[in-house]
This record gives sequence, structure tokens and C-alpha cells, in this order.
Amino acid sequence: MPRDDDWMEWDPGPVARPYMVTSGRTRQRTTLRFDLVDIVGRSLRPVRAAALPPERRAILTMCEAPVTVADLASELGLPLGVVRIVLDDLVHDGLIEVRIPAPRGRVTDQGVLERVLAGIKAL
Repeated sequence: MPRDDDWMEWDPGPVARPYMVTSGRTRQRTTLRFDLVDIVGRSLRPVRAAALPPERRAILTMCEAPVTVADLASELGLPLGVVRIVLDDLVHDGLIEVRIPAPRGRVTDQGVLERVLAGIKAL
């Protein structure tokens, strides 16, 4: 006899849908981009963790040590867009800080290069 309910043995996935995590919002309040390599860390502002939703508590716990946006999304198992909106909320509330890595590229200021060279020669 075939079983029609085999699908119930699969992992049902997250209990809350992504739009529930963001309260239905799809746009951020701030202008931060939250690139995958941006580093997020906890601010010094105190917070009552029990008053926060589980996803926000998890992010704050992970941000005790600096962590990239990509690592947060991967560890939480949430889509990157959802993580960006939650991070945006936490930045807006002053609970986390974002460090954007310095852009890679050529240094074009000749004066800076000359001062660095002079410093190296002075060693």
C-alpha cells in the first residue's frame, strides 16, 4: 500500500517565513549596502535580549566577535536580503556597527607614496 504522506518525513524548513522575520518589509531604512564582506560587530549600547525576536538575538550573539555579513546569512540559514533588513534594523537601533573594508585598488596619491618610501628608507 503506497503512503501518500511521505512528504511529512522531510525537513519542513524554517518555521517562520522570511517575510515574517522582516515584518513584511522589503526595503531598508538606512542607506547602508551590507556587502557580503562588510564586518559587523556589537555596539556598546545595552539591550534587553528577551525583548528581541530570535533572529535579532542570534545576530547580536554572533556579533560579539566581528563577523562578515556572508557568515551571518550562512549561519542563520536566512536569505541575504532578509539578513540585510534585520541588520539594517539593528543599525537603526544602535545595537550593531558596520565596518566597511577599505576599497582595493591603486593608490594614486604620489605624495602618500613618497612619504611611505621616505619612512621605509628611514628604517
